[in-house]
Amino acid sequence: MKLKITLLIYILSFVTNNYDVFAQEVNFSPIGDEYQFNRSKTPCLTDSQREVIKAELINNVRQLQQENRLAPISLRGAHPLFIWPVQKAAGVTYNDVWSISNYVDHNSAYPNQLQDYNCGTKTYDTSSGYNHQGIDIFTWPFTWKMVDDNSVEIIAAAPGQIIAKGDGQFDRSCGFNNNPWNAVYVRHGDGSVAWYGHMKNGSLTTKNVGDFVNLGEYLGIVGSSGNSTGPHLHFEVYQNDTYTNLIDPYTGACNSLNVDTWWQTQKPYTNPNINAVLTHSAPPVFPTCPNSETTNTSNTFDASATIYFAIYMRDQANGTSINLKIIRPDNSVLYNWNYNFTANYAASYWYWYYSGVYNMNGQWKWEATYNGQTITHTFNVSGALGIDDEDFNTTSVYPNPFNDAVTISSNSFIKKATVVDILGKTVKTIESQSENITEVNLETVSNGLYFLTLESDTGQKKTIKLIKD
Repeated sequence: MKLKITLLIYILSFVTNNYDVFAQEVNFSPIGDEYQFNRSKTPCLTDSQREVIKAELINNVRQLQQENRLAPISLRGAHPLFIWPVQKAAGVTYNDVWSISNYVDHNSAYPNQLQDYNCGTKTYDTSSGYNHQGIDIFTWPFTWKMVDDNSVEIIAAAPGQIIAKGDGQFDRSCGFNNNPWNAVYVRHGDGSVAWYGHMKNGSLTTKNVGDFVNLGEYLGIVGSSGNSTGPHLHFEVYQNDTYTNLIDPYTGACNSLNVDTWWQTQKPYTNPNINAVLTHSAPPVFPTCPNSETTNTSNTFDASATIYFAIYMRDQANGTSINLKIIRPDNSVLYNWNYNFTANYAASYWYWYYSGVYNMNGQWKWEATYNGQTITHTFNVSGALGIDDEDFNTTSVYPNPFNDAVTISSNSFIKKATVVDILGKTVKTIESQSENITEVNLETVSNGLYFLTLESDTGQKKTIKLIKD
């Protein structure tokens, strides 16, 4: 594949010989695939774990009440309206960092009897009778590296009082293990309670049980503690602190738990998005769980390098198309093509690679446009030869070895030719400002090794080794 693409690039460059070389549609085939989270459909909590958590929460509320530290419930107040419970940490340059793998299952039958709030099947159950009771928000791209770098923060979706928290548990789970998770539990002003589970060990807020958190306040880092197949937030909500009425925050035709949304702005059921547009020095490596990915990202390249151009998608939609461009520093377009998605994936990655085409030094752009959104990634190229450099680089002499004279073959205007021997002594110099130098006569010099330095009218120089027989 690489050989074919490189050959095609050279052929097209040769034929067109100008900057706007490619047509608007170029169907280069990418390398990539779906990233599927929780492929094994592992339950986030067992029934016994959930009951232990509920008992702890009820006990903590009772204790806070006895200490006169429990915030009162406003029975006349409306339920909270949530903001999105994850966000990029400061300094993270990805366009976005999450996708959704599963919603609440509204069909209590099992197994494989699925119904989410939108009457779809983006949820799961198990043969043991578990129906998914929360929203699974997983991180993407480079999910394990983002755990290591503390890249994705869990924040309070609504203001409230911490009624429990648990930390210190192993946080690199890859499947069902019956381990406890690291979590924070927040009770809101109407008495509803939100569970934030699977946090990274040691990342939880320093606030204690009984303390209050504001809207959007930091609670922890997305991790993979407890029963988990990879880093994600399990967000689970109950109507009150008896934990008998589960709440699905989304309003939809098949949500029997509530009739109105609990979100300030409810996100679409599927939310197509470009999570990242990146350049790489080599293909990204996705090792087995729980090893961190090797991203091979780079924004600095030599003109001779092979550059890998990658996109990382959320909810790519079958039948849609993404427009891709590679743009030179002078804003002329090297490539401009569309790639058509042929499947529905909650997360996916695709990359293309090219070499031998970076003919300008400076800041280039790698640009993707999808669903009206354009994401631009910049990278730098150095070491490229300009047009004059390219022409002068092809300059040659013949015959070599020679007897009396050598002929200069060049697309550039040669204004000066200097010949030195192996001791560095100049044996001949020719200069001309008006006539191109095309020949150097050396019939008077002895046989041996010499060095011919040619200089063009643009100041370029090239030294060629000569041998006189």
